[in-house]
Amino acid sequence: MRGQAVLCISLIKHTSMPTIHLTTFIAAPVNVVFDLSRHIGLHQESMSKFKEEVVAGTRFGLIEKDETVTWRARHLFKSRLLRSKITAMKKPDSFTDEQIQGDFEMMKHEHYYKPCENGTIVIDLFHFESPYGMLGRWFNSLYLTNYLKRLLEQRNKTIKAFAESEKWKKLLIK
Repeated sequence: MRGQAVLCISLIKHTSMPTIHLTTFIAAPVNVVFDLSRHIGLHQESMSKFKEEVVAGTRFGLIEKDETVTWRARHLFKSRLLRSKITAMKKPDSFTDEQIQGDFEMMKHEHYYKPCENGTIVIDLFHFESPYGMLGRWFNSLYLTNYLKRLLEQRNKTIKAFAESEKWKKLLIK
């Protein structure tokens, strides 16, 4: 091939997946915020706009490590199922839930709780990967990442409202 240009094409798989990092301050003790975050009924209330309901697994109260929950909700013009499992838990510092069945290629939500002088700092790390390759990545950047961030913000807003009032006692004190 003397005198001819050689064209080399290298294909690199795009492997970066979206991660939503959300930090929320809640003026309540860490153990209250931690337990409210694991409360099935409160999660359902925070997603009532989407008619989210439990259809299998842990249906009431506080979800624990190695337990699963299956949610049915209406998102993006379609009824969807998401089955997740609590794969890690260190009370009251953190827990992780991961999709074991659903529309994502992968979904992992890490929840961290840091006590501070006048309350709790909640840190959410939500990692996800959409199906459909490049089309899925395009949809993530165009719409899905912001949509999911708003869902997490709504969830934390509900937890905050309960934790910073007396409402939490109805859920956590029996």
